[in-house]
Amino acid sequence: MLAEALIFLVQVVFGLLTVTLLLRFYLQWVRAPYRNPLADFVNALTDFMVRPARRVIPGLWGIDLPTLLLAWLMQLLEWLAILQIRGFRWNHDVGIAIAALSALAVIAVVKMLVYIVLFATLLQAVLSWINPGSPVAPLLDAMSRPFLRLFRRRIPPIGNVDLSPLFLIITCQLLLMLPLAWLEAEALRLLR
Repeated sequence: MLAEALIFLVQVVFGLLTVTLLLRFYLQWVRAPYRNPLADFVNALTDFMVRPARRVIPGLWGIDLPTLLLAWLMQLLEWLAILQIRGFRWNHDVGIAIAALSALAVIAVVKMLVYIVLFATLLQAVLSWINPGSPVAPLLDAMSRPFLRLFRRRIPPIGNVDLSPLFLIITCQLLLMLPLAWLEAEALRLLR
C-alpha cells in the first residue's frame, strides 16, 4: 500500500514537471502568443531547469531541444523511481533495460504531447460554441491550428460547421490506442 502511494506521488510530481516542460516546448513551437497567463505560469515554473540547460544544449532548427530533452529526462527519472520503489533487480541485461526505459520515456513524452493537442482542440471546439471571443481563444487557436489545418484542407465545412476538430480528436485517440499503446507494452515486456 505504501509503495503504491509513493508511486502515485512520483507520477504526480514528475508528470506535472513533464507537462509544464512540454507546454513550454509546444507553445514555443506553435508560436503561440507569448504574453498570456498560461505561458507566464509555464515559464516561471520551468525557468530554473531550462535556462541552465540552454547553456549546455543548443537548439536545433528552431526547436527548443533543451526543454524537450528535459521533459524526456523527467519521464526517465520517473520510470527509474517507479522501478526502484517496486524493487526492480538489474540483471546482466542492463543495456536492454536502459534502452527499454529510454523508449518508455520517449513514448510517455509523445503521449503527453498528443494529450496536449487533444485537450487544446477539445477546449477550442467547446469555446467556439460557448464564447468565441474569450481571451484564451487565440492561445487555443494557436495550439490547435497546425493540426487542424491538415484536416481543413481535405474536409470542407458541412452546413457551416467545421468538422476538422472532430477528426483531429479521433486521430489523437487512435494514436493513443494503437501504436503508442503497443510500443509501450513492448517496452514494458523487455523489462520483465
